[in-house]
Amino acid sequence: MTTISQRLSLPNQALLFDLEQLYRCLQTVPDRRKRRGQRYPLAALLMIGVLAKLAGQDSSRAISHWAKLRKHELSRLFQLKRQTMPHYSTWSRVLGQAVKAEEVEQALSQFFAGQKRSQAPKRGSIQVCLDGKTLRGTIPAGHSHGVHLMAAYLPEQGVVLMQVQVGEKTNEITTAPKVVQALDLRGVVVTGDAMQAQRELSVQIVEAHGDYVWTAKDNQPEMREEIALLFQPQQSRPGWSAVPMDLRSATTLNKGHGRLEKRTITVSSLLAGYSTFPYLAQVFRLESWVQLTGGRSRHEIRYGLTSLPASIASPKRLLGLVRGQWAIENGLHYRRDMTLREDHSQLRLGHAPHMLAILNNTVIGLVARQGRTNLAEARREFAYQLERALAAPAGRLEDLS
Repeated sequence: MTTISQRLSLPNQALLFDLEQLYRCLQTVPDRRKRRGQRYPLAALLMIGVLAKLAGQDSSRAISHWAKLRKHELSRLFQLKRQTMPHYSTWSRVLGQAVKAEEVEQALSQFFAGQKRSQAPKRGSIQVCLDGKTLRGTIPAGHSHGVHLMAAYLPEQGVVLMQVQVGEKTNEITTAPKVVQALDLRGVVVTGDAMQAQRELSVQIVEAHGDYVWTAKDNQPEMREEIALLFQPQQSRPGWSAVPMDLRSATTLNKGHGRLEKRTITVSSLLAGYSTFPYLAQVFRLESWVQLTGGRSRHEIRYGLTSLPASIASPKRLLGLVRGQWAIENGLHYRRDMTLREDHSQLRLGHAPHMLAILNNTVIGLVARQGRTNLAEARREFAYQLERALAAPAGRLEDLS
């Protein structure tokens, strides 16, 4: 029996995905539908959703229409008993009620993570970003809250390891520990914004053999004040020598897209052992200058803290970790909003909003695995090659070139 990858063999110059491995992972997802009346295997439907997303279809209605137009090819590809595709309402029910989003997240996490680590990587060598995103299309008229998802994101690989829905009566502070608990934190640095700078979460991460890097804002006023005071210029007094300092710094300069950005991070270990924040090793002050076109400029100062000691994380490394945290906005949330039009979807049945976000994360992760940075361009190329693959005779798909 031929495999999916053999039946859908894309040309050499196309994006190459391990569809068979992905399909096997999706087959492990429990099907919550009643057995009576089932016409389509769950894994096949989820795979069709991924293919449709890769081919440029951004809504559940578009996925349904795309699948109907290719019903003969898709039924042959997945060896379905009938040459029809589900109605739009069926797609809504499948995404909203046929699966538990957490179980799909777990299967895809295993797919992107690959083999489990047999040995702990070097301390501080892997970065995982925590951040949340509200799906604006799920906010009912007259309300201010909709479905809010919190993700653990690998910025260097461009993939989401885990994503959890934040409950209506909870927030990211109570959800973050659940996300962290599901991860192998050996050698991992967890980064997040000021909302994640919580003592309990910091203890949980370090005692799971990981490290943290947080920014400090008004939600931790005492910590922020301690850090800001440390980096204040010293006032010299006659007859008194200056207090010894251990300040170290690093600077980056970037130019592009009509803007010039300069960032300088200054780091100190003097608060380690003095501050009451758990496992604190270093604090930092990040000053950024941005020169925009037209003579406009922006200046900002931020403070942060980390459990990474100076022997593990130099100022340059810390600056890279802080910039890596910003990547979750540009590399994940921005792409889901602008390229995949996630916030335009108003599908609200059950887990459907979460499931659409999962499909979007999968597409971004698959494209990132190919080393591609332009998601829109990669999807156009895939759609073109997929059309050729699906249109080929059944006996010649593996020979398509």
